[in-house]
Amino acid sequence: MKDFMKCGVFGWCLEILWTSLDSLRRREFKLMGQSSVWMFPIYGMAAMIRPLYPLLRSLSAVKRGLIYMSGIFSMEYLTGTLLKKRNLCPWDYSDAPLNYQGVIRLDYAPLWFLTGLFYEKVLVKNR
Repeated sequence: MKDFMKCGVFGWCLEILWTSLDSLRRREFKLMGQSSVWMFPIYGMAAMIRPLYPLLRSLSAVKRGLIYMSGIFSMEYLTGTLLKKRNLCPWDYSDAPLNYQGVIRLDYAPLWFLTGLFYEKVLVKNR
């Protein structure tokens, strides 16, 4: 439960930072970030990295990052699709050029790659 909470909080913080930086593109210099309560359990699922890490430890950081990125995309798609069916999805990527069904953006691959490795660093100590 501690890891779930930690990942949820870190995810919220990362999202608020990311959305505040995106406001620069719109020339909104208040740097107001945003998130949704729905995002907490979605980010909390990154806690699964800890039990997976012993199986992945021998792989290079690139391979682990690709696995984490794939997992994040999968969960983003699954949760986004479920929330969208109930008109509760807090994100909509429909206008992005590399979106899939409005719930994932393929151009976010490098971001999810790095986010997975960041969560690994946060969750796994004494490597």
